Amino acid sequence: MSDVILIRPVSADEFAPFGDVLSCDGTPSALINQGNCERYTDLATLDFRDGTAGISLFDARPRQLPYRLDMVERHPRGSQAFIPMTAAPFLAIVAEGADAEPGRVHAFEVPAGTGINLHRNVWHGVLTPLHPPGLFAVIDRIGPGDNLEEYWFDTPLTVRAAP
Repeated sequence: MSDVILIRPVSADEFAPFGDVLSCDGTPSALINQGNCERYTDLATLDFRDGTAGISLFDARPRQLPYRLDMVERHPRGSQAFIPMTAAPFLAIVAEGADAEPGRVHAFEVPAGTGINLHRNVWHGVLTPLHPPGLFAVIDRIGPGDNLEEYWFDTPLTVRAAP
């Protein structure tokens, strides 16, 4: 595993092993509200082993680059969608593999106006806004039972912008 992770732009194809990209790209599903609104329907696979879907608000402290990544987490009981409530990019840090330890780490810049949905059991970094305010709507599993596993790296990784 490399000690430096270079950020690259998010794309639906590259992000697919980890989750869904939520954007208004492509053809809308429908034109609604007297033709004044394009609807993009069913953009994410919400996956909950038990419990129910809940909508929460997260107010995260913005982070600076280069970013020190010392821990990733995953949620074995449910997917987790992050929808920014401000017009600013954020980082989506994910890792390959579903084993007890994460595999190769990837960092994506998610542009303003775009969200992500992380599949259930995907190793990922914490919510990482790049600009204030770090306000997000989050759709995830609400219910009993432990739904958080953390993995702490022996040597922290550095996430930085590509040259």
